[in-house]
Amino acid sequence: MKSSFIIETHAAVSSIVVALAGGPVLVELPRVWRSALKSEFIHKIVATYVTRVLLIVLGLVAAVVVTRILGPKGRGLYAIATTTGALGVQFGNMGMHTANVYFAARDPESLAPLVGNSLVMSLGFGGMITVALATLFWVFPNLIGLHGILLFLAMIWIPVGLAYLLMQNLMLGVHDIRGYNLLEIANRVLPLMFIAGLILFRHEGVTSFFGAGVAALVLVCFWAWRRLSVRFTDGPALSIALFRGSIQYAVKAYLAAFFAFLVLRADLFMVQHMLGLEQAGYYSVASSMADYVSVAAVVIGTILFPRLSAMEDVEAKLELTKKTAWVTAGVLLPCLVISSLLAQPVVHLLFGPAFVPAAMAFVLLMPGMLFLGIHSVIVQFLNSIGYPSSVVVIWGVCSLINIVANIWVIPRFGICGASVVSSVCYFMAFYAVLCIIRNTAKPSAAVLAAIR
Repeated sequence: MKSSFIIETHAAVSSIVVALAGGPVLVELPRVWRSALKSEFIHKIVATYVTRVLLIVLGLVAAVVVTRILGPKGRGLYAIATTTGALGVQFGNMGMHTANVYFAARDPESLAPLVGNSLVMSLGFGGMITVALATLFWVFPNLIGLHGILLFLAMIWIPVGLAYLLMQNLMLGVHDIRGYNLLEIANRVLPLMFIAGLILFRHEGVTSFFGAGVAALVLVCFWAWRRLSVRFTDGPALSIALFRGSIQYAVKAYLAAFFAFLVLRADLFMVQHMLGLEQAGYYSVASSMADYVSVAAVVIGTILFPRLSAMEDVEAKLELTKKTAWVTAGVLLPCLVISSLLAQPVVHLLFGPAFVPAAMAFVLLMPGMLFLGIHSVIVQFLNSIGYPSSVVVIWGVCSLINIVANIWVIPRFGICGASVVSSVCYFMAFYAVLCIIRNTAKPSAAVLAAIR
């Protein structure tokens, strides 16, 4: 079994190397790296990446503790609760998290009404989603397997998580990167502290651990509001005009993000429904580890977006996007190769022998994470010029392919099949977005009008 795993691992890794190692990559990367080392923009990315590495360590410690105490079935139920809350936040943000970055970066004076609109949307629309989902799960109690207090906490997560998401992105828009990083650290440290206290007083369990995360989310949400409020004097305000001006942008961003989220997370629900909580626990570990490995690309895209949004010249945006994409490829490739080779021993060490089946699913996600990582960087160019509708179509098609393919693949090939389907969909999204960007290589008013 071990030799078979090694052969399959090397095959998967080889596919990654072949994808990027040929052609112009080896020629382009050294030149881009020399330029990058002199860039203040890259220095900011590195500072944020160091913070994210700390977050990964803290998150990994929490994941290991939770997984070892709860076991495969408990870990699966915990993952379902977390994903339910996250899906509610994804559904409820209406794309305003992306619009907040875009408009705050273009006009920092609009921060007060942006905060006010965000709070009203979180409590109002987020509350409506909570009531609707709670009613649905009450009528169909076996739909996702959550009941009682755990279901209640998952519902509370939605409006609070929505407020956190919107205000966190406002920090990015006003270039408060330090505050953004501190907020992220607090959101990881507090749950770990609360969980440690629960273990100390022997109150371990899925509900208590998940409740610790909800309590921490409430606290960091309040802290985010306090940090933003010092930037304006009259308190948060409401602006219908600003909301109307941003909704067209936000709706497109929302639809694209929602379809992308389905590609990233819908397979976990499908695994749980078709294969049970134990396999969902394995797959949640594989998916979480894949997220950790690709964090560099997420950081780069996160810092790049407000910078591009504040720029006026389209050609300058394209040039910066191109250089950043090459840097991203150079960062991701060695990380993915090393992670693939070490997958089995790392899973065994961190999560225990019971979770070894998650290793191969993780390896098969790596080719997709490479293309998804580069996509998360290059798509910021399109975000900064008004979000083309074609991006929505791309992720809509990918989500449909992902769901339909998994209906056939998961019962036959299990979580490894789900990983392969995800990787294929990630590559499709990357290639399609790359084609759209190539059409803007020589921007003109007619081309930009067609994109929008």
